[in-house]
Amino acid sequence: MHPAYAGWVSSSDPTLFPLPHELPGDKPFPFAAPAALSDVMAPDWACALGPAAQDLHRIAAGLQEERASGHTVLPAPENILRAFSRPLADVKVLLIGQDPYPTPGHAVGLSFSVDPAVRPLPRSLNNIYKELHADLGIPPSVHGDLSCWSDQGVLLLNRVLTVRAGSAGSHRKRGWEQITELAVRGVVARRLADGSRAPLVAVLWGNDARSIVPLLDDVPRIESAHPSPLSASRGFFGSRPFSRVNELLQQQGASPIDWRPARYGKENVL
Repeated sequence: MHPAYAGWVSSSDPTLFPLPHELPGDKPFPFAAPAALSDVMAPDWACALGPAAQDLHRIAAGLQEERASGHTVLPAPENILRAFSRPLADVKVLLIGQDPYPTPGHAVGLSFSVDPAVRPLPRSLNNIYKELHADLGIPPSVHGDLSCWSDQGVLLLNRVLTVRAGSAGSHRKRGWEQITELAVRGVVARRLADGSRAPLVAVLWGNDARSIVPLLDDVPRIESAHPSPLSASRGFFGSRPFSRVNELLQQQGASPIDWRPARYGKENVL
């Protein structure tokens, strides 16, 4: 669980969680020059992404210019690289999203996840919960915090790691695609490094996610339409990704993922 949420678990009503305080608009981007990557992500991620350090510094400078011009950049600076906060060596499921939610207060640096206080949930996340229920019988949660998946080795990685508030897709082609491509290459390379083929499954929802297929070598993958309301009925619903991931992990000798969202207070489901 992310440290910022640790004090909320004892609340008796998850709908009463306060939203985190907004960060000051002048808070620096932690990966701006001359910051070392080892200061802003897990050490093995810093090694894997080392060749892109200068690109990250350049992206940070561009984000600062955009913010200085009056725009809001999401997620909060400290969460932009959150997907890399847990060790690369722990990754056994690669779940690729598009770009962060453009609604202020929603994006938290993990694809598809939102702050546990957000109501109503984004429609894509509602559809994910519907499919989770249909697939494994897990009732939809009232909150959208998926950090417990990340804690188990599910890399919740967007292809693009920032967005301008209110403008979906606004930070495409700014260099993030090259950063996240390098991240995917790092996960695949780690799998093959010692010849033992460490357990790994890729989950690709939608065309943006499918763009990484050439990078995956022989990694088992599950592909479908994106869970967006615009496409979920065209192949996402009924795709059973959660049970299929667990089957593939167990075939590789790995423990399955417990897909139940974390509990907050006495109530957790709708």
